Amino acid sequence: MTTALVVATSVVAGLLTAAGVASTAARRRTGLLHLVLAGVLEALLVVQAVVAAVRLAGGTELPETATFLGYMAGALLLPVAGVLFARTETSRWAGTVLAVPAAAVAVMVWRLLQLWEAGSG
Repeated sequence: MTTALVVATSVVAGLLTAAGVASTAARRRTGLLHLVLAGVLEALLVVQAVVAAVRLAGGTELPETATFLGYMAGALLLPVAGVLFARTETSRWAGTVLAVPAAAVAVMVWRLLQLWEAGSG
């Protein structure tokens, strides 16, 4: 886990949240921009997961490994679930359906960093 990766993930999650809220306010469904942002967010989360897995396999110990892994799994699944649900939502609320998990991921990655630093600090 690196702070730069967490910041990048938070920025993309914030942009996806803003895009979702904006499309809801404009009474529009989600579009390509939402899908691209969700894809970039998921890619950053996968990179984080791979970095963490490599370091954990290399011997890094965390005081709360189960909590860390739970947060990581949840953060990986939220954007996918949000996209799937938003694509089936036929009303203008599809943007909000995407904005909520994106906002949750923005918070979760900072908690992941906090858990990581507790073990390596």
